[in-house]
Amino acid sequence: MAARRIAQSSINWSALAERVPANQKTSFGAFKTKADIYVRAVMANPESPPKIDWAYYKAMVPVAGLVDSFQKQYDALTVPYPKDTVSPQVDAEIKESQSEIASYKKVSEQRIQNYQKEIAHLKSLLPYDQMTMEDYRDAFPDSALDPLNKPTFWPHTPEEQVGYKSKEQIEAEKQGHH
Repeated sequence: MAARRIAQSSINWSALAERVPANQKTSFGAFKTKADIYVRAVMANPESPPKIDWAYYKAMVPVAGLVDSFQKQYDALTVPYPKDTVSPQVDAEIKESQSEIASYKKVSEQRIQNYQKEIAHLKSLLPYDQMTMEDYRDAFPDSALDPLNKPTFWPHTPEEQVGYKSKEQIEAEKQGHH
């Protein structure tokens, strides 16, 4: 049985190199070099083993039956081509990653639509340098200052307001109550 012979590497190295992150380029280069060395080593050997001249050895070896025994053992020897047991796992992982990619694309499309709506809303507003404080309050009610209903102290950050508690203070209070 003649072993299957690979004509060349069946890996599309240029397409694979495009997908390798910049921080892993050196590892990829080392991997490609090692793979090339293995392919060259395989290609250096002949496709089939050299033929043995059994008649020559029968004439030269005086022990009767020894060469015949070797010939039977040699002809009976077959080295099986390794069975592919990993391809189903790889195919399953490819399908799984393709479904993950598809769901990520759907979610991304939704995010893109939301961001485009936000951009359209922002473009519909007056430019900041032309806004009055009232225009800003109408456009961004969450972040606008409200001096009548919620007065704040300068610089109007949460840390400077009355009743502010840091995360450490909140944690300490939780510890004290237990």
